[in-house]
Amino acid sequence: MGSLSFSPLDPQNFSEESKMVVDFISEYYKNVEKYPVRSQVEPGYLNHLLPEAAPYCPEPLETILKDVSDTIIPGITHWQSPNFFGYFQGNASTAGFLGEMFCTGLNVVAFNWIASPAATELESIVIDWVGKMLMLPPSFLFSGGGGGVLHGSTSEAITCCLAAARDNALKKIGPDKITKLLVGIPTSNFRCLPTSFSNDFALCPDDVRKAMAKDVREGGLVPLFLCATVGTTASGAVDPLEALGKVAKDFKVWLHVDAAYAGSACICPEFRHHLNGVELADSISMNPHKWFLTNMDCCCLWIKEPKIFVESLSTCPEYLRNSASESKVVIDYKDWQIGLSRRFRAIKVWMVIRRHGVDNLMFHIRSDVDMEKRFEAHVAEDSRFEVVVPRRFALVCFRLRPKQEEDETEMNSRLVMAVNGSGRAFITHAVVGGIYVIRCAIGSTLTETKHVDCLWKLIQEKADNLFLEKPGLDMED
Repeated sequence: MGSLSFSPLDPQNFSEESKMVVDFISEYYKNVEKYPVRSQVEPGYLNHLLPEAAPYCPEPLETILKDVSDTIIPGITHWQSPNFFGYFQGNASTAGFLGEMFCTGLNVVAFNWIASPAATELESIVIDWVGKMLMLPPSFLFSGGGGGVLHGSTSEAITCCLAAARDNALKKIGPDKITKLLVGIPTSNFRCLPTSFSNDFALCPDDVRKAMAKDVREGGLVPLFLCATVGTTASGAVDPLEALGKVAKDFKVWLHVDAAYAGSACICPEFRHHLNGVELADSISMNPHKWFLTNMDCCCLWIKEPKIFVESLSTCPEYLRNSASESKVVIDYKDWQIGLSRRFRAIKVWMVIRRHGVDNLMFHIRSDVDMEKRFEAHVAEDSRFEVVVPRRFALVCFRLRPKQEEDETEMNSRLVMAVNGSGRAFITHAVVGGIYVIRCAIGSTLTETKHVDCLWKLIQEKADNLFLEKPGLDMED
């Protein structure tokens, strides 16, 4: 039987315990550099440290925080470490944390306007703010007839765009032709086109055109959806939006621009040209949680024709009917996503933009790019290494250069493992053009020049050790 004094949301207790957690996190950030960046635990480690069954009686917060320190922290790969250079960063900031506190603390479920008018209206305002920062065409903004929504990830955004594109096409060709669409019905209807060194791993518009024409001519298929990328995960490549937009227009396909990583950089005028041609797209997405100092999770998605989006994703059960929705003068964001429930992400983005301002957000991006240029220069100065793909943003893809190419993958893989195994830094790899490359992605909020220099010294140290262990691996002079 539960305690008669049980009060799970007592304001006084809430204040006291929240301060304890905030202090814990503050200390974590102060000491995060001391932890091995990549967790050193073995699979299943936590099963040996935690009880097999849930506690029957409540436990004090002090005990739980000690367990977090003793059992959870060792099992974390520290994404906020200044020595985290893997994947693409998951930015955090004080403003982003405060916004997340508001999001979690207010805990509204704003699936339609009436469920929380401020959440809906702030989202439409903030999405237009960010769109203007990116200098998107007015046709993508609410103020220009388009509109946007905040999702959790670009994967979610693209899935919604695919559904909208599919349903819009079926209206034109008939629902019985669904298997003729080049999207998501059988997996064989996807087309992943190869890229190459000749165009810096960007999609070639001629290849896209030929592939679509072949499917129409030989398979009787209906091209539907083309995804262009600004800042690919493997190499940071940028697809030619304008040329791809013309192909999409000729074949009447939906063009989506995935700018999840590099879209944030385009608030800086010197990077904005990477979005040239976006006016030909039907939708575009970018992730503030990658490079915009906005704590996980947050993805901005803009659509030129929201009506198509809403017609595909809308649901209207009787229990959600209300006069505001039926008036058609409000936005119901449940009709802009797959699920019904949604978080108040807008207040987090609003907090980040207001506390930092556009000027500081640009400074943050430029600072990361400058540090990546410094790392790139380190690579260029050591003849044992080479930059494999041209750097565009804050990602450098490089490798050790053995004389015998058959040793290249093994050597570089061992180098990545040695760096990560040291606990002093964390890097990841990719394969581009059949070549195994090491990725150094700079963007963690706490990273400074000294950390970049230490990373390079660590890489050189581990490379030296590799050739002491296996001296037969000759290097290019």
